[in-house]
Amino acid sequence: MAYDAFLLLSFGGPEHPDDVMPFLRNVTRGRGVPEERLTEVAEHYMHFGGVSPINQQCRDLLAAVQADFAGNGVALPAYWGNRNWGPMLADTVAQMRDDGVTSALGFATSAYGGYSSCKQYWEDISQARAKVGPGAPAITKLRQFHDHPGFVQPHTDAVAAALAKLDPSRRESTRVVFTAHSIPSSMAATAGPTGGRYEAQLHETAALVHAAAAPDLPWDLVWQSRSGPPQVPWLEPDINDHLRILAEKGVTDVVVSPIGFVSDHLEVIWDLDNEAKETAADLGLGYARADTPGTDPRFVAMIRELVLERTEGVSREKLGTLPVWDVCPADCCPPPRRPSHS
Repeated sequence: MAYDAFLLLSFGGPEHPDDVMPFLRNVTRGRGVPEERLTEVAEHYMHFGGVSPINQQCRDLLAAVQADFAGNGVALPAYWGNRNWGPMLADTVAQMRDDGVTSALGFATSAYGGYSSCKQYWEDISQARAKVGPGAPAITKLRQFHDHPGFVQPHTDAVAAALAKLDPSRRESTRVVFTAHSIPSSMAATAGPTGGRYEAQLHETAALVHAAAAPDLPWDLVWQSRSGPPQVPWLEPDINDHLRILAEKGVTDVVVSPIGFVSDHLEVIWDLDNEAKETAADLGLGYARADTPGTDPRFVAMIRELVLERTEGVSREKLGTLPVWDVCPADCCPPPRRPSHS
């Protein structure tokens, strides 16, 4: 199939204090999240002036992709659309239609399978195309990339760099802690050929990064950024609870690597650079947070390679063994069960 554009798909974030509550209501619509929880999360954004860094990170990534495409003969114009805040995906799809685009490849800023990290982007695309109506371009999402070298290697180097900031005399009591966004347990345990993919892929990425960066150290995969109603079980343990357990077990230092993320957006800098860092300080733990890929040239080149898998049939780069799909099965990764309001 011929493609005539590239589309960056992302989550979106507020860029002004007045955007924060409307943005959070967009994110949580239909999920039964209490208003007081939204107010609490809004304060995280206000701590940074009411601006999420994610939109600027998308601008930077898009510029890097455009430069990489131009330098490597990939003649695709690049667009950007978000799920929850401007530029909204439907507006971008309308612009693409007006520009004469007929078929685009979409890259989502999430490496993993699962409902919110993968399938919901397919739903976003479908809803945006339906809103635009006749002439809306066909959009195909690129595959998951949890074990691509262009994603794994920047995380690996970041863990090594973070370890270098800790006291080497305490290495034997140092631990690597990988984190990702928690999800409802019901989503993590879905059955079928793609069931449990989110957790399994994260474990594989963590194992790959650990083996290359610090094979002599123990490691864990834990969770952060829980946002659902308190009565709904989510994946545990939370990073802060886990740090307390490690301190009780005699761990003296931790490297925290947010392998669930591609850039240092607000959930990384609030949950890890503020809350988890403060927890570690209260416990007397040495603490170093590893960077995310951001615009690392290897990550940017990976995006081009994923495009060329589709346009030129180049072979897949994979470091792991778990399967990935170009087009996911129709029944994969069902959405979470919404709370009843009857």
